[in-house]
Parts: sequence; structure tokens; C-alpha cells
Amino acid sequence: MLHLRLITPADKTDDVVRLIEKTVGTTHLAVLPGAARNPVGDLVLCDVAREAGDELLTGLQRLGLDELGSIAVETIDLSLSKRADKAEAEAPGEGADAVLWEHLTDATHEESTLSVTYLAFITLATMIAACGVVLDNAILIVGAMAVGPEFGPLAGICTAIVQRAPRLALRSLIALLVGFAVAMAVTVGFSLFMDAVGLFTEAQLESERPNTGFIYAPDWFSFVVAVLAGAAGTLSLTSAKSGALVGVAISVTTVPAAANAAVALIYGDAKQTWLSTGQLLLNLLGIILAGTLTLLAQKWLWARQRERAAKAGGV
Repeated sequence: MLHLRLITPADKTDDVVRLIEKTVGTTHLAVLPGAARNPVGDLVLCDVAREAGDELLTGLQRLGLDELGSIAVETIDLSLSKRADKAEAEAPGEGADAVLWEHLTDATHEESTLSVTYLAFITLATMIAACGVVLDNAILIVGAMAVGPEFGPLAGICTAIVQRAPRLALRSLIALLVGFAVAMAVTVGFSLFMDAVGLFTEAQLESERPNTGFIYAPDWFSFVVAVLAGAAGTLSLTSAKSGALVGVAISVTTVPAAANAAVALIYGDAKQTWLSTGQLLLNLLGIILAGTLTLLAQKWLWARQRERAAKAGGV
């Protein structure tokens, strides 16, 4: 269930209440006239089944509530109410299959914004991965994958394509490109320092690396895994399954490939540099392709599901 807290201008309250009452899957409606002070208006509270949430949010935006008042949405972790159970049973579809497009757009906007924190995470992840490739340490590689925040901009690009949001696409693309460029540049400097103090050596990079050699060996399996991970990551975002996103992060070779390219660059190993870069680009392409197709499929399937529910209900 979702909890909505709405601030409505007094002349819009009746329209908002009617919309909530006619939306299947809503309950626990409360209206507090004149309770809001900034902006001035009425406070309207209600709960709505997740599968009916997108429809209600769209209707509220059509009433102009996002501009004239306020729309706040919270996820309810526990609701002990027969009315809530009834609302969820009446709402068409399953909550796990529903996509809250406004929530997804807002979440990807935050995760795909180029910030100091984002740059710090992707840079630290790349430096950790650099240590992993030189030491041929799979644990460090997995750790770097988990730290890397690059799935945020990738999800932002997918969402922007489906929602036709050019600003989100541009913001996400800038975050992705600038993030990797800065991370690789800093990792080059880090690698030079580590080489100067004798902790990195060319012999380590060029030796047999059974645990990390896959990083600079792009093939069809790399693309297949990226596609599968992209689909899984997108589903984890739309269904709010954050645990699954961690698994996605440690299954795709993006940050380690960037790190390997940076380390290979300081030793003049053009082959490893280009192959690692190819691995990086191949994985990014696979994730974007799969994420976009997954969102398109979800959008189409949910629309069909709602159409069937409407026909069954005689609407």
C-alpha cells in the first residue's frame, strides 16, 4: 500500500476527493479543511493500493495539484486493516507488477545527477578495482562492483527513453560519461603513484590472471550477462526490490573494466586498454538495451492488464 499526503487549494478539494473516491483501490480517506499553511489549503490523506497508485497520481497531476499544492507519497510497510486488504483485492493487477512512473523518474533523477558524492563513489570503486586487477583478487573486484553507482545513470537513460524525457537522458548521459572519465583519470594517477612506490608492477598486470582475466576479454557472454543484469536491475527498481540491485551490481563488469583500462594505459599496454574499454562499452550497451526493453514491456503489459480489468468491470 501507498500513503498519499496531499495539500489542495480549497477550490480543488472536492475534485480531489471525488477522484480518490472513484479510484478503485483507495481507502482511509481523511480531509482536514484549512490545515495546510504553506501552501495554504486543505490537507487530504488517503491510502491506495500500489497497483492503483499510478492512475491516481496521473489524475492528481491533471488536476494541477503538483503545481497548485503538493503530492507526497510514502510506502506503507505494514497496514493492519480489513479496508486496506479489501482495497488491494479490488485493485486490478498485482502490486509487484505495478510501475509508479513518477516515482521511477524521481528516483532515477536523483541517482543520475552528477554530484561530488557520485564522483567519489565511482572513483573509489575504480581505484579498488585497480588493486583487484593488479593483484588478481576476485574479492576486490566484487567489492568494487558493489561500490560503483553507475547503474543509476544507466537506469535514468532507460527511463528517459521510455518516458521521452530528454532532460533526464542528458543528465544521465553526462553523469555516466563524466563519471567514468574522472574515475579513470584519477585511477591513472593512483596507478602511477602505486607504481612509484613499488606496489603496482607491469609484471603483475601482464602475468596470467585466472581470476580477473575476463575483464579484458569481451565476448558474447559478456553481452548476454549485461542484458540479463540490465533486465534484473530494472525490475528491482520498478518493484522496489533493492536487494536484487546489489546482485546486479556485482554481476556486470563495468567499473573493473574501466580500472583495467586505466592501469594498462600507464604501462603502455594498448591491447588491454582497448579490450577493457570494449568490455566496458559492451556492458553499458547491454544494460541500456535490456533496461529500455524491460520498461517498454512492463508499460505494455500493465496497460493490457488494466484494459482487461476495465472490461471485466464493465467500465
